[in-house]
Amino acid sequence: MDSSTSKKLPHHRLSSYKYHGKDSDDSRRRRNQYTVSLRKNKRDEQIQVKRNFPAEDSMSDKSEDDREQNQFYNLDDLAIKARSEDSTIRFEAIRSARKLLSIDRNPPIDELIKFNFLPIFVHYLTYDQYPELQFEAAWALTNIASGNSHQTQAVADANALPYLLRLLNSPHSNVCEQAVWALGNLIGDGPTLRDYAVQLGVIKPLVEFIQKDIPVSFLRNVTWVIVNLCRHKDPPLSLIAVQEILPALNYLIAYTDITILVDCTWALAYLLDCGNSMIQVIIDSGVIPHIIKLLNHNEIKIVTAALRAIGNVVTGTDEQTQLVLNHGALGYFPKLLKHQKDKLNKEAVWFLSNITAGNQQQVQAVIDAQLIPDVIHHLQYSEIQIQKEAAWCISNLTMSGSKQQIQYIVTQRVIPPLCNLLQQQDTQVLQVCLDAIHNILKQIPEENLEAVTTEIEECGGLDKIEHLQTHSSSDIYQQSYEIIEKFFSNETDDEDISSMNQAPTLLNSSNEFSFGNMNTNQAVPDNNNENNAHFQF
Repeated sequence: MDSSTSKKLPHHRLSSYKYHGKDSDDSRRRRNQYTVSLRKNKRDEQIQVKRNFPAEDSMSDKSEDDREQNQFYNLDDLAIKARSEDSTIRFEAIRSARKLLSIDRNPPIDELIKFNFLPIFVHYLTYDQYPELQFEAAWALTNIASGNSHQTQAVADANALPYLLRLLNSPHSNVCEQAVWALGNLIGDGPTLRDYAVQLGVIKPLVEFIQKDIPVSFLRNVTWVIVNLCRHKDPPLSLIAVQEILPALNYLIAYTDITILVDCTWALAYLLDCGNSMIQVIIDSGVIPHIIKLLNHNEIKIVTAALRAIGNVVTGTDEQTQLVLNHGALGYFPKLLKHQKDKLNKEAVWFLSNITAGNQQQVQAVIDAQLIPDVIHHLQYSEIQIQKEAAWCISNLTMSGSKQQIQYIVTQRVIPPLCNLLQQQDTQVLQVCLDAIHNILKQIPEENLEAVTTEIEECGGLDKIEHLQTHSSSDIYQQSYEIIEKFFSNETDDEDISSMNQAPTLLNSSNEFSFGNMNTNQAVPDNNNENNAHFQF
């Protein structure tokens, strides 16, 4: 059943199936949502959202007692001096406050906010005739904005954003760079401040910096701010803003500096995680082939970012997925699947699970690249998180693949590792593996069915499936019952046949299952229905 047919089915019929027809886009989307929730924390660890600006003279080498004393000396007096008409007194006071904010551990951010230093710092951003004072004030605001969301919002509430943005035109590079850093911390706090900065016009000067001959350290900060612009997806950056940024990202993707390349690739990965329309905009920019080539980079951080970016592309439509395949992405996967880092193995198998959720041509591309044996190896031997991804990859193939393609994975000994995972406690893993086994049994040619059922029995799979008929999940016990009833009932004795001809029901008095007479009005999918040949609930 193709995706267009699936979308024409009435909703009440679709809702009775676990997989609502053979819709590769839906299958990919489901996988994508699952992996996003799984990996959100790890993803955020890749690129630091906020960064403070420590100082060599920030008292970090002093004792705790000295630090404590310096933190809480008379801030009221310091605030008075910071407002002094005497430029020397004023500058020393601002620098002293900045040094307090540069302490390595527990800087007194809240205390300085309480003593109203924020409007003082923001005011001195306008002192163009005193660039040293501007620099110190911007530095102080950078470190306050590196704190928690409440502290970052306090900087925004002090109206710092437009004044920091103005400093991007300063003739003094250190002032410019410090303003960029402060803006990065504000933008990184979330979509509200990000969108406000975009509304104020932050993208244009950032892109112009990239096109200038600026020091690498400065360019790294600019790239990091662009990552923060792209990071948040609820809501994502507007398409107009993305189109303004994309030329810069296309330029940066050719850089050899590792830090810049990592940040640039993560920026693209974040944008590619924002839906099919955004994926298409980025495809149209021409950057995808450059990302694919990074899969062969020597630096693991770059490979990780590139793999996430390309993985997000193949959560899109079949056409978007095909573009990735047309550029030879699968050629990099034998190496990725055998990489010593589990994280890369997991991401690589996740990528392939979205390919096997596609059309039969795309499934065949995975087979032709000789990647299925590696996937099955991970299904059998890797740690459980990688096994889960491999189970999804195989299950998607059993839904999307042809009878011949399903027969191929059976010849690659996929049955034993699938059955082995049926002893896991994770309900989702059980469901995915049962789906795969059920699909294989339904699609395998009749002349090979006995060999498959024998293999399931000999590897201990039948015992596990029988045991799952007492599972607390109705989906799992019902599917287990169907597999036994349809494919194994002829091999049981009369007593077992009698019990299996009755539908499992949940007793009211406990969480155990018994077999009672099946209600003839119960909605059960028709396994002989051609439209449902690859799917089950």
